[in-house]
Amino acid sequence: MAGTGRRDNLRRIAIASQATGFILILTLETVMGDAARPWQGVTLAAMLATAAWLALVRRYRRNRQRRRREARGDV
Repeated sequence: MAGTGRRDNLRRIAIASQATGFILILTLETVMGDAARPWQGVTLAAMLATAAWLALVRRYRRNRQRRRREARGDV
């Protein structure tokens, strides 16, 4: 798979955070039953916030790399 280490690290963080979130949601349902609903919502919101943050970081890095290439004249 082509990619830099940074992209792979972001992908690993994304996968780990989503897996952890889903496990936590299932565990909350098992342990707390219907009382887990608010905590599951909080967990889902944290998962979405993490995904959005990672998307912004990836976009920032991609744009920074593109600007550097343009400055060197590699376009």
